[in-house]
Amino acid sequence: MTMHETVHVSVDAMIEDLRTLVEVESPSRDLDALMASAKAVAAVIESRLGGQAILVESEAGPHVHWSAGGDPKVLVLGHHDTVIPLGTLERRPFKVENGQATGPGVFDMLGGLVQAVHGLARLDDRSGVEILVTADEEVGSRSSRTLIEERALACGAVLVVEGAADGGALKTGRKGCGTFQVAVTGRASHAGLEPAAGVNALIEASHQVLDIAALGRPDIGTTVTPTVASAGTLDNVVPAEATVIVDVRVESAGEKERIESAFAALAPHLDGAEIAVQGAIGRPPMPESASTELFAVAKQLLPGLEGKAVGGGSDGNFTAALGVPTLDGLGAVGGGAHADHEYLVIEAMTERANLVAGLVNAIQNR
Repeated sequence: MTMHETVHVSVDAMIEDLRTLVEVESPSRDLDALMASAKAVAAVIESRLGGQAILVESEAGPHVHWSAGGDPKVLVLGHHDTVIPLGTLERRPFKVENGQATGPGVFDMLGGLVQAVHGLARLDDRSGVEILVTADEEVGSRSSRTLIEERALACGAVLVVEGAADGGALKTGRKGCGTFQVAVTGRASHAGLEPAAGVNALIEASHQVLDIAALGRPDIGTTVTPTVASAGTLDNVVPAEATVIVDVRVESAGEKERIESAFAALAPHLDGAEIAVQGAIGRPPMPESASTELFAVAKQLLPGLEGKAVGGGSDGNFTAALGVPTLDGLGAVGGGAHADHEYLVIEAMTERANLVAGLVNAIQNR
């Protein structure tokens, strides 16, 4: 196959495999569900590509690793866990209608997995190709990060089959992202009889929220967003405890350091209040420079293709941070990730399968 040739990929066969995977629910942290899901993913890979897909056990559930053998050259990277709770399938079953496939996980990111496998299946030469499908991407990739980084370094190029950006664009850059939890400890007292005897953790948390929100620098891509807060026990008790959870996104390593240092330096405003901070920016930024080479190849294969830097993180953040060429957003064209209206555009499935195949072929022959 030359770089400008396309391969025949059966849409019906892709939809059949997509249905199989969607109908095995796989919420993160549910180890029984993830075991079933990993086995289903492995079976699809083996049936279309041959060989053996290995289940790599971890505390977060099994990751699926398949290798065609030969000198490692390209890692196709994805995940099989979803944010969607068990039982959703009954309410929102897999459907194909009006040119779309709908159901839990079709866009994020089971469709991308299926497309990649079917694209690879049409290549005469798959030597040097590896597939890694992890079980914990949606919850931070703590158990899979070492394996991801190891295989990325071994292969030297990474194709991430997460869903495409708006309009089908590839994801050429991603922000680093993380979550912080700020726990405030005060002192309880009766709100009516002796309010001054207490230390109001809610008031302290309010000061902290304003301090934290002021850390944002949206002009350079840094967003710091308090998202969840809790405090208090009863309406007549000065609250002794409060918690604030904060979502952080950054575009540069320097901002990652600044934000982490700022959270570590948070100090109480009220006498007697104490603060404890947990968290970090666990996914480093994916600079657009990491995708330059591969995106140029993708545009040769599919003229008119666009690239976008996006705010969400993926496992491509880890591989790009190592300096390994990484191209993301190669999966399904659609939208509604994590939402009830999640959908995949069927018409784009063959094109995207061919794009993955063409990129793999180009990497093998460079």
